[in-house]
Amino acid sequence: MSNIIGLEVRCEPSPNVVNGKVRSQPPRRLKSTKARKHLEPAEVGALMKAARQSGRYHLRDEVAVMLTYRHGLRVSELVSLKWSQIDLTGATMYVQRLKAGQPTQHPLRRVELVLLGKLRRQQPDAAYVLMSERGTPWTTSNFRKVLQRLATVAKLAPDVPVNPHALRHACGFKLAASGVDTRGLSHYLGHRSLQSTELYTAQSAARFKDFFRD
Repeated sequence: MSNIIGLEVRCEPSPNVVNGKVRSQPPRRLKSTKARKHLEPAEVGALMKAARQSGRYHLRDEVAVMLTYRHGLRVSELVSLKWSQIDLTGATMYVQRLKAGQPTQHPLRRVELVLLGKLRRQQPDAAYVLMSERGTPWTTSNFRKVLQRLATVAKLAPDVPVNPHALRHACGFKLAASGVDTRGLSHYLGHRSLQSTELYTAQSAARFKDFFRD
């Protein structure tokens, strides 16, 4: 205790001082805030397998996961998808991007055509591709709930990000890893700016594959 200009000041010992000696403490570790925000291809495959093997509307659920992943759809783009945008004969899908993104046509592969054809035969008069059991178009909430159920069925780890945007990110990282160039990937995902696309290409090892040769 000391007295300075009539004021009593109590000097408390430092928590790092023990018996007059400075106690050495290791530096505090900062928790990482960079949690993974995308699904890996194997995890997407697990979700699609879970859809095939569970639920009353397994075909619809599998189609939803497949289209979101393969075409990098935002959840609002998925639930607003109409049959008029799909040409099963020409094997193309017209993607109307939101957020002022560029609309484009995507090719449809054989597995997509087979599943979409089956789904169309189940609901020949529907305007929207994804319908609820009440006969109304799916909502974004419908898809989120289905994904959570599929994650449980697939027994994915609790820290795996299972949400619609994680599927869109999965598409971007998968194509970047396959060597798709930034501009092509930007057009495919409907980005307005290449800066948005660089999220995927900057982290891809494919862009460095020719830097060294054996």
